[in-house]
Amino acid sequence: MASDELRSTVERVGDRFNLGEYEIDAYLTVLEHGQLTASEIADRTDIPQPRVYDTVRSLSDRGLVELRESRPMKVVAIDPGEAFDDVQSSLEQMIDELEARYTAPARDTEAVSLVKSRSTILRYLEEVIDAAEYELSLSLTPGLLTRFEDELRAAIDAGVSVDLIVTPATEAPDPDEFDYREVATTARARRGITTPVIAVADGNYSVYATQDALRDDQDRYGVIFNRSSLGFLVSGFFGTVLWTTAERTLGEDGSKRTYPRKYASIRRCVKDLMEDGGEFYATIEGRDVDVGGTRIVRGRVLDISFEVSEEVASLTVETESGEEVTVGGRVAALEDIEGHEIHIGRDEPPTIEE
Repeated sequence: MASDELRSTVERVGDRFNLGEYEIDAYLTVLEHGQLTASEIADRTDIPQPRVYDTVRSLSDRGLVELRESRPMKVVAIDPGEAFDDVQSSLEQMIDELEARYTAPARDTEAVSLVKSRSTILRYLEEVIDAAEYELSLSLTPGLLTRFEDELRAAIDAGVSVDLIVTPATEAPDPDEFDYREVATTARARRGITTPVIAVADGNYSVYATQDALRDDQDRYGVIFNRSSLGFLVSGFFGTVLWTTAERTLGEDGSKRTYPRKYASIRRCVKDLMEDGGEFYATIEGRDVDVGGTRIVRGRVLDISFEVSEEVASLTVETESGEEVTVGGRVAALEDIEGHEIHIGRDEPPTIEE
């Protein structure tokens, strides 16, 4: 298709769908009843009587209805398959041509983006939830919980560990009527509309937005950390600020954990080890706090440290050589290793692909 023809096709499709509110109301009403007079359309819609004739003539010009000149004039519905047949074929051809011209944008391996529009933020929220392989942290409004309920069920079924905050707490579904264990490993409620909407997958792919950003009558901004080293800011904020102040538990999976397990959050890892008890072994992928650079540590978990506030968590690993190495979370300063991925096993350090 030549450039001029493609432009003409795009314009033709756009013109057909450029319907105003009155035209949409009138069209759907006529479709429902088969045929109506102008007076009947006015009675069944909010279209002012003087505007009905202009409205149905516009629909007729677009080939969506037929006007039968009689007393009174009748507006007759045309089968949508017939009315939109030319548009459907044009649209399919247009999409093929547009796809042929489309150049996919390069996706950076590390990117921080500021996005605007409610639909874009929602799309990224869904993408982050779907991207989680082993760990997911979420702060959602009740409406968003309902919207992404199927995706969260799928994540739980796939073995992803899900920490969920529902906010504001006063609007959270009643646990007697909503089974939070179907959508989260642990679910809590947090007070206040000031709590942001957050999604963090595996500690490094995250979305941050205010609740106002998801209301139609507000400026809509969200921040996306796509595989960015700055993504820990959102994960850390969730773990130390939001999770620790979400005091009401809505639901918790009481089933026994199986190992080996993989963690992005040192807090979540240490908490699980404390609850399950017994001997553990670890393989840690992270960064040396003193000299930088990647470092992998394997050995027996010798000790764990966890404050009741959940703001501080670390573990100590004894390597095969007898060296004791301390491991903290992102931006660790007091420990030897900043843990990025923490693999925990029962009988021996888990094997990982290096």
